[in-house]
Amino acid sequence: MIIRRDTFWFSTLTMRKGSIVKRVAWRCLLITLLACVIVLVEKHYPSTFTKVSATPFTLLGLSLSIFLSFRNNACYARWWEGRQMWGKIIIEVRSFIRESIALPEPARRAALYQLLGFAHALGARLRGASEYQAAKPWVAELSDDGGDNISDLLLRQLGERCATLAKEGQMSEWRYITLEQRLQGLSEAQANCERIKNTPLPFPYTLLLHRTTFLFCLLLPIAMAEPLGWLAPLFTTMVSYTFFGLDAIATELEDPFGMEDNDLPIDALIRTVEREILAATGTKALPPPLKPVNFVLS
Repeated sequence: MIIRRDTFWFSTLTMRKGSIVKRVAWRCLLITLLACVIVLVEKHYPSTFTKVSATPFTLLGLSLSIFLSFRNNACYARWWEGRQMWGKIIIEVRSFIRESIALPEPARRAALYQLLGFAHALGARLRGASEYQAAKPWVAELSDDGGDNISDLLLRQLGERCATLAKEGQMSEWRYITLEQRLQGLSEAQANCERIKNTPLPFPYTLLLHRTTFLFCLLLPIAMAEPLGWLAPLFTTMVSYTFFGLDAIATELEDPFGMEDNDLPIDALIRTVEREILAATGTKALPPPLKPVNFVLS
């Protein structure tokens, strides 16, 4: 995730980190070159595009803007919901830490480390990495045959651990119920993150906008060549950058758990959970919070 800073306006105009320019540059360049060719043809053969009206492009551009806005809003909603779910994970972890204070110290420490293993495993799961490798440093008894959903396995084992402590009389019934509510909240957050990860926007929306945007930008110089002359490539580039950029931004935000510049800072959020749990177990040398590197917080 890009961490914004207060900069001179010219620096904001020229900065490339987090910009969508690098993803759409070749398409904009193609449209610009095409516009130059069309203007050149129009200069040598003035009657070529005399019957081309800008009215259809105005109507199509308006419709295209509406559909791009719809897709961008849907993709941003996915990004924001993913951030809300990780915020909920942090809240539930802090609540579990506070409510587990009455547990025997060895059992509490084991439970908190298992909770930390869950956070690492879920982050790896959402990014397509190995859950086992992510959780193993924190959960020593974890085996590599734990199935294909180690995050959920850790929550189930933690629930069983709490149930056993309640049966043995090492915690009260109401304390067990409150801890189980925290685990339920974590399970809900995991399920919502998995839903976002595994259910992209319907493909026809993406395909329709990709095709329509490209065709619109390809044909636009034909309507702009006669009235604008050599200004047509400039305005065509601006329009294509806007439309291609909006389309690319939506594609990037559609999966908020990836490793791109504008995705959620999963590693930093996991580090927050890690610091909270290690502090609760009495660890003095806490790992430092992750800081942005070149304005990117991962």
